[in-house]
Amino acid sequence: MSTPASRHHKRPRGEGQWALGYREPLNKNEENKKNDDGLNVRQRIIDIYAKQGFDSIDPADLRGRMRWYGLYTQRKPGIDGGKTAILEPEELDDSYFMLRVRIDGGQLDLRQLRVLADLANEYGRGTADLTDRQNVQFHWIEIEAVPDIWRRLEEVGLSTTEACGDTPRVIMGCPLAGIDAEEVLDGSPQIHEVHQEYIGNPAYSNLPRKFKSAISGCTAHCTVHEINDVAFVGVELPSGEKGFDLWVGGGLSTNPMFGKRLGVFVRPDQVADVYGGVIGIFRDYGYRRLRHRARIKFLVSDWGVDKFREVLELEYLKEPLPDGPAPELPRGGRRDHVGVFPQKDGNFYVGFAPRVGRLDGDKLHLIADLAERHGSARVRTTVEQKMVILDVAPDRVDSLVAELEANDLRVNPSTFRRQTMACTGIEFCKLAIVETKATAVELIDKLEARLPDFSEPLTINVNGCPNSCARIQTADIGLKGQLVVNDQGEQVEGFQIHLGGSLGVNANFGRKVRGLKTTAEALPDYVERVVTHYEEQKKDGETFAGWVQRADEADLR
Repeated sequence: MSTPASRHHKRPRGEGQWALGYREPLNKNEENKKNDDGLNVRQRIIDIYAKQGFDSIDPADLRGRMRWYGLYTQRKPGIDGGKTAILEPEELDDSYFMLRVRIDGGQLDLRQLRVLADLANEYGRGTADLTDRQNVQFHWIEIEAVPDIWRRLEEVGLSTTEACGDTPRVIMGCPLAGIDAEEVLDGSPQIHEVHQEYIGNPAYSNLPRKFKSAISGCTAHCTVHEINDVAFVGVELPSGEKGFDLWVGGGLSTNPMFGKRLGVFVRPDQVADVYGGVIGIFRDYGYRRLRHRARIKFLVSDWGVDKFREVLELEYLKEPLPDGPAPELPRGGRRDHVGVFPQKDGNFYVGFAPRVGRLDGDKLHLIADLAERHGSARVRTTVEQKMVILDVAPDRVDSLVAELEANDLRVNPSTFRRQTMACTGIEFCKLAIVETKATAVELIDKLEARLPDFSEPLTINVNGCPNSCARIQTADIGLKGQLVVNDQGEQVEGFQIHLGGSLGVNANFGRKVRGLKTTAEALPDYVERVVTHYEEQKKDGETFAGWVQRADEADLR
């Protein structure tokens, strides 16, 4: 017999977890995915939309399933940031697309690079942006061009499959994999194996949300494993056996969390199966009721590491994994591989910094030509919107560096050029509130002129909205785009400021100081001021992030 207390006890609300029997869609996105797998839109694009044009596209495909192939509609020109959250999606949509090409492991040969350059010039009005996940993005793409773009990409081994959407997205890897004398091990074979088994596989094409991955043996920890949904980080056992440490549940956006170690040792031949187990848990147990709570980080946070490991081993792998060591601390300095450094084969790699990842088709052709002229057949993209040319003979290094520098591709950049990143921003993104790329370029130019001798590491990440595509919470100076009021009482573009974020030894999310904002126009003045305070007050060896934690609030304003 029930008591009054039990009769009034509130039944736990289902989170849409498939493994618990919740199969009915709990929101419009889940309903669309149940109605048709996102992978199926490819044939409709080829057979119908590319032939009949933009107006023929089904809305559920346009604003949903087309993302499974890297396609987002651009923001219609002329719509200011104040209307981003007010207008309906169809009012923000332009008839052109952003198209994301996945570059798993950041690995490109010159033929691939030249195809990207040609496609940018022929179909994207020259646009080609490097992202902070090693991808390349085109803009101004018309639906009629997509089948030809796919054909030409796939002829050289590239793809847009699952570059976006609720899918396993690009697998990040160290751009120096296989050549770095200091790496623990080369993660490239595992990236290839995971890609072959899981990307484009209908068994994993309906996840609760996006799924971001990294596999790397880099001792600089360049793939920011701490903020991926799953990451395999190179480690070595006392016996000398090399493998990977497994991290799960990292991610930023509006509710940032660092990934957590499961404390297991994964042999290289186990990586694909373990990856499948983690993504399987996410598919089956991930939350599908609320989009803003659907990333795997929320499941890991609720379950805890011990339960996650138990479910992985018992239900998915059917065997235990041995305990393993944590990764060594990252080697000192920056993580971006910019500069000239020796490879283990006696050649050199040359890393260089475009301006906030913004390139174009002609520049990509130039990079391919310079690489080839100096004996290289391989280039790489990084997770910091940079590029690296591999396999340069010692007697060709100086010539290559000189030609890159002459074409504004800095091998020896200022801190500000080297460590400023920016997301797409209001120029093309429908979620953005403010301009980012042009703002960041202007900021770099002014800081280089005003602080020419500043050489300490300092990351400045510029984001056009709260979603943190440019990783604002882990930057020394993180800038979250929003509208602010200037001294004249006008509403203008500006930023909320996060200070002292970091990854690595002392991982920390940036500090928010009450009311600390700036207009875009005043941004250079603000950064100059706070950097000057840091220079005046820092202790020997103290990082900007370390200084921020102890600085007086007045010195941060």
